Amino acid sequence: MTEVIAHTIHRVMHEIKRRRLEVVRVVDLTPRMRRITLGGPELAGFVSLGTDDHVKLFFPQNAAEQATLETLVIGAGKDNGPMPAMRDYTPRRYDLDTLELDIDFVLHGDGPAATWAEQARPGQFLHIGGPRGSMIVPDMFDSYLLIGDETALPAIARRLEGLAANRRALVIVEVENGAEQQKLESPAQVNVIWVLREGGRNNLLTTVKELQVPSGNLYAWVATESKVSRQIRRVLLDEHGLDEPFVKAVGYWRLDDTTEE
Repeated sequence: MTEVIAHTIHRVMHEIKRRRLEVVRVVDLTPRMRRITLGGPELAGFVSLGTDDHVKLFFPQNAAEQATLETLVIGAGKDNGPMPAMRDYTPRRYDLDTLELDIDFVLHGDGPAATWAEQARPGQFLHIGGPRGSMIVPDMFDSYLLIGDETALPAIARRLEGLAANRRALVIVEVENGAEQQKLESPAQVNVIWVLREGGRNNLLTTVKELQVPSGNLYAWVATESKVSRQIRRVLLDEHGLDEPFVKAVGYWRLDDTTEE
C-alpha cells in the first residue's frame, strides 16, 4: 500500500507548531523580490514535503497582538486574544543541518507582509506556523506546465529543482518587467516564457490561450490572482483538453485584498 501511495498524488498532514525564528540574512533577488533567511533552534523538526506548501507568517501590529502571539497554540480552537495579521508563504528552501529557512517576499508596497519585509534586518524575529500539510505530487509525469506570477515563483522553483533530467517543463511567469526575471535551475529540460506587465501588450491569460501544450503525460499547476487562476484553469480544460485530475489551479491573492505571498 505504501508503494502505491508513493506513486499517486496524495496529501500528508503534519504536526502544527508555532516557531519563533530570527532573521539571519536579507538578500534582494530582484528589485521587487527579497529573500529573507530565518533560523534558530526552533526550526528543528520542520518539514515541508510539497513544493507548493505554505507556512503561516504572523505580523503583530501592537503589544496586545504580540502578547497573544507569544502564547498562541495553533489549532487549539480557543479564544487566544487579539490575533495578529497572518499571511501564507511558500517555504523556498530549508536546511535542517544549518537550521535555516528561506522565504521570498514580493515587495509590492502595501500589506503587513510586504511592509515587514521592507524593513527586515538580521537580528529581528518572525513567528511562523505550519505547514499544516503537504500535497505530494510524485515526479511521475513526462511534462509539467507551471503557470503563475511573482508569488508563484518560490513554488515553481522548488518543483523545477526536484524534477528528473528526462522530464520537460514549460513555465509561464508574469512579472512587472525584465528586471524581475529570475534564473530557474532544474535537471529537466525547461522552457521559460516571461510575460511582462510593463508595456501591457500581453498578459498571462492570453499567453496561456495561445501556447502549445507539452506532449505526453502532463501535470499542470497554476497560481496567481484568484480570478485569473480560475480563468486559466478553464482554458486548460476546455480549450487545451487537459485531464482535470492533473490540473491544480489556486488563487494566491485577490485583486481587492492581498492575502497570500
